[in-house]
Amino acid sequence: MKVLSVVGARPQFVKLGPVAQEFARSRADDGGSPGRPGEPIDHVIVHTGQHYDPWLSDVFFTDLGIPAPDVHLGVGSGSHGVQTGAMLAALDAVLDEHRPDWVLVYGDTNSTLAAAVSAVKMHLPIAHLEAGLRSFNRRMPEEHNRVLTDHAADLLLAPTEVAMAHLATEGLAGRSVLVGDVMTDVCHLVRDTVACRPVELPGGVDPASPYLLATIHRPDNTDTEQRLRAVVAALRSLPVPVVLLAHPRLVAKADAFGIALTGGNLHQARPLPYPQMVRAVMAAAGVVTDSGGLQKEAFLLRTPCTTIRPETEWVETLEDEWNILDNDVSRLPDIAVRAAPTGAPRTPYGDGHAAAAVRTALLTWGR
Repeated sequence: MKVLSVVGARPQFVKLGPVAQEFARSRADDGGSPGRPGEPIDHVIVHTGQHYDPWLSDVFFTDLGIPAPDVHLGVGSGSHGVQTGAMLAALDAVLDEHRPDWVLVYGDTNSTLAAAVSAVKMHLPIAHLEAGLRSFNRRMPEEHNRVLTDHAADLLLAPTEVAMAHLATEGLAGRSVLVGDVMTDVCHLVRDTVACRPVELPGGVDPASPYLLATIHRPDNTDTEQRLRAVVAALRSLPVPVVLLAHPRLVAKADAFGIALTGGNLHQARPLPYPQMVRAVMAAAGVVTDSGGLQKEAFLLRTPCTTIRPETEWVETLEDEWNILDNDVSRLPDIAVRAAPTGAPRTPYGDGHAAAAVRTALLTWGR
């Protein structure tokens, strides 16, 4: 079987890691291990170039042991329509050349939607990994991407029971499979690998003292000067040092508005390689973010998170207040540094073997 994965952004590279490793094992053992479907998978990796900064792209392939992409489209930045259109135009030839048994798309980026549209027009089967997430906020481009992709896909690989319920509500239960969350696979593996390593933070921040790790990149928080100034001011005023891992989009918007991403307790840093990021989250007093992926990583690593958004796709993180929503940042000084909840850990995102379930679903669906 041939599976063609299309990725283009940091969260997708993280999800690709365990999937690529599982597919590679299928070839190494020729599909013959007990309890595994008996067919190796020929895996083709296509990188659209949506994230082109090496710190958001190349470093993840190295750190997570992912093979170099077989195809790199080099699309780069642009408006949503321009970027998605460029990917769509470039993908037609790639899909026509490889004619895979499955086009596997990940998450909710422009790369996800472009690959889904290209595949459906060419009558190639589409599997959507991380299907069924919903924020119900139609201002978010990610919400458009994930909903449209789910309704185009032939196989919906859902990470949670909540996602399965969303798909059923939309009439998609018949092609939905609960596989768990592949980010749990990679997060737990990296956690165990880096647990004894020192924490690496930018100059001036002592990892032995309480600190917060922050990321901000969504348009609702960055695209107007007034909003971005309010968010940055709130981060500066927090009671412990805040390490802001500054996405290139945030840096560009801050430069355009003349907003410094430092001052007070705020320290700007470039995005960390994934293992360093996991170690930094493990040791942090808390996380402040608008990233869906980092909310979940904080939950998996048992670090309290405060999310600067009015909603979250990962509603499971809100239980027991592992994650608290604070869209107007009015509560941030009081809740950003808080004790971790007590009680038995919950595992709504699976047991760390989602990639194997993905492989099984691709090999057995419709046969």
